Amino acid sequence: MKHLILAGTATAVLALFAGAASAADAPKCGLANGQAASGEPINIGAIVSRTGPDDFSASAQAAKAYFDCVNANGGINGRPVNYIIGDDQWNPEIAAQLAAKLVDDQKVVAMVGNSSFVECAANAAGYAEKGVVAIAGVGVPRECFTAWTYAPLNAGPRLSTLAVAEHINKTSGAKKFVCIAPNIPNVGAWACDGVTVWANQNGAESSTILIDPGSSDATSVVLQAASMSPDAIILSLPKGVMLPVLVAAEEQGLHETIKFGSAASGYSLDVPGALGPAWDGKFVVNMEFQPLDADTPDNRNWRAVMDAYAGKDVPRDTFAQAGYLSARLATEAMLKLDPAKIERDSVATALSEVKTFESDILCAPWYYGAELSRHNANNTLRNAVTDNGTWKTVSDCAAVNDPELTDIRAFEATLR
Repeated sequence: MKHLILAGTATAVLALFAGAASAADAPKCGLANGQAASGEPINIGAIVSRTGPDDFSASAQAAKAYFDCVNANGGINGRPVNYIIGDDQWNPEIAAQLAAKLVDDQKVVAMVGNSSFVECAANAAGYAEKGVVAIAGVGVPRECFTAWTYAPLNAGPRLSTLAVAEHINKTSGAKKFVCIAPNIPNVGAWACDGVTVWANQNGAESSTILIDPGSSDATSVVLQAASMSPDAIILSLPKGVMLPVLVAAEEQGLHETIKFGSAASGYSLDVPGALGPAWDGKFVVNMEFQPLDADTPDNRNWRAVMDAYAGKDVPRDTFAQAGYLSARLATEAMLKLDPAKIERDSVATALSEVKTFESDILCAPWYYGAELSRHNANNTLRNAVTDNGTWKTVSDCAAVNDPELTDIRAFEATLR
């Protein structure tokens, strides 16, 4: 029987990964002047799902690393960022309480780097009412992508899940899918429905299994999926819930006869090693951003920031890339403001006017969709496969074919 030893595996992988950065890769953040900021702090908040079925806080931890780097390099024109992270414990009531504290009591000027399974549904309407813009690292529920002032940097589980299903269909001819996702309102069913709609339009079929992420039995889940005789099983699950399902699939020998894929939650440095060589070439994941080891300027800077300002236990994964980008975007927008007049209204205006935020970590420039009153700018994605203990990129940037993006695509055409 296979046992996952994730903590040790992750630490070893991260140590090797950190060592790959050269001394020349000194982190560059904000004003990059090497002078610690000492002015009046600027309060910025984040809410994450950390305590519960899985730790989903990498985005905010990466954003904190970037803001720490900014504070060590002049801050926001002299003013340091006071970054306040709250853990909603996967509980929407706690998420609402945290938002009230951050927005009403601590007077945050914006929310940056959020990553939660429940926070958007609980708080998106309240942010809009209070004039708070949320530049989330990782949006999960549908409300994260359909709210006026909530704009995630990631693609979201629906697009990421569909993208990997499309890739498996294209490369293997798979026609019958089973999508497994958490039974959380506007998360699991919404994500898997994307595969279903696409399959129905492309001569394929897809069934959905929704599970309780806190108490499901991995073997029962994977056997239920296999009983439907699929060509491919697509996992739209947080990593900590996904890995036991894959271990159970291997124990049943299903990885030899069924294709397996995952949304971007599976794209983490420690996953291939945790799964072992039996999965080489057999587990495809979607990447919402640049490959983690890409030798490009922004991606190198992300790694350098993480090495300098985040602990080795903080995942170097796709969600950490998202948090880094959200903090960098917010920093660049605030640096254009008069530091004496940085307040909620001015920051909201600056963030909502971002139209071409560019980074080599992204497939295409990111924009705030103010004209649409919703946001899903990251919709062109890549895929990777397990390969000899690491990841191998197997597709370049490709637009996801989701009918829900009709208004997004029409708007993007006006930007060209």
